[in-house]
Amino acid sequence: MLLGDARSGKLSENITGFARALRRAGLPVDAHRIGLAIEATTHVGLANKEDLSATLRACLVNRQEDLLVFDQMFSAFFKDPELTRQLLSQLLPQAPKAPTGIHRKPRVLEALAAKNKLNDPVKPSTTELEFDAAMSASERSRLKQADFQQLNASEFNLIEHLARQVKLPLPKIIGRRTHSGGRGERIHWSKLMQMAARQNGEVLSLPRMQRKRQPLPLLILVDISGSMERYARLLLAFLHQATRDSPRQIYAFGTELTDLSQAFKLRDTDDMLMMASEKIRDFAGGTQLGKSLTCLRTASSKKPTGRRTVVLLISDGLDTGSAETLDLELAWLKRHSRSLLWLNPLLRYADYAPIASGARVLNRHADGLLAIHNLARLEELAQALTKLLKNH
Repeated sequence: MLLGDARSGKLSENITGFARALRRAGLPVDAHRIGLAIEATTHVGLANKEDLSATLRACLVNRQEDLLVFDQMFSAFFKDPELTRQLLSQLLPQAPKAPTGIHRKPRVLEALAAKNKLNDPVKPSTTELEFDAAMSASERSRLKQADFQQLNASEFNLIEHLARQVKLPLPKIIGRRTHSGGRGERIHWSKLMQMAARQNGEVLSLPRMQRKRQPLPLLILVDISGSMERYARLLLAFLHQATRDSPRQIYAFGTELTDLSQAFKLRDTDDMLMMASEKIRDFAGGTQLGKSLTCLRTASSKKPTGRRTVVLLISDGLDTGSAETLDLELAWLKRHSRSLLWLNPLLRYADYAPIASGARVLNRHADGLLAIHNLARLEELAQALTKLLKNH
């Protein structure tokens, strides 16, 4: 039995509500997947619950580890055997507590708790839309100041999407190439001759050439060790959008070095994160920055640094490698770049001091330290970078 066109019936609203619950549970469900699920459901129909489950699973799940979360969420949302009547109802039923013997994953319980708290209707209320899209002023203020490590699954996904919208207008530098301009030091001879030919040999003004301004090239090194796990994903999403207009090379490092420059060429951030996860083999492991910098210096087919390059090194400094190797490699990196800036989430602590051996070496070589532990700090990053670069 079909409920009619998804654009006018209740079906689309129910599927959308279910997809939002999955997103609160940590599944990467975007608008395209929701639209695909709605269209597929209209073709499959609602006569068979197993068919509906398989259809939604195929459209909304793309990771093996999310299959169990989907199955538990589906059973909680569509528990009523009379599925057609449930989908036509005005409100989705409150998810009951799991009966004894059924152990749901924490992500599912957290998402269902958020659903009960918001009292999700089939047709989203204005309040819920404000939370999903713009949030209230107090909620936005709280989340902007919240440490990325302290966010639950739904807040983390929300902050990740907000981080993609943060701008990072880096200062521009004077390049070597020139173009026509009114204040250049050199005369534009070819243009002068063209003007003279049009004016019977008379020269009425002297066209000049001035040097073009170009964005600073960036070398971004992101720590993906266990202590940086949550920061790494958010910052990769942030930098993918914020540095789109700058020439950039991006590497992830843990116990080995991974080139993410190819992934960063993708336009969609979700696609970039998916390719990055496929490339990175040492995610949430240890940190050996010195070893990774040695690989960067010796194994890179393209020179990763230059006298104009700004290095953004994102790490908490908890390095497990040799301090001597790290010292030598950081000295090389600093000699071959314009500035070395250390972005450290541990600066959230007012009394932070670089006590660890790796942190002491980093602190000695870095031209500046910046905190990047919450959304507010990301929004202030452009101003802080401009100020630091002017001093170097």
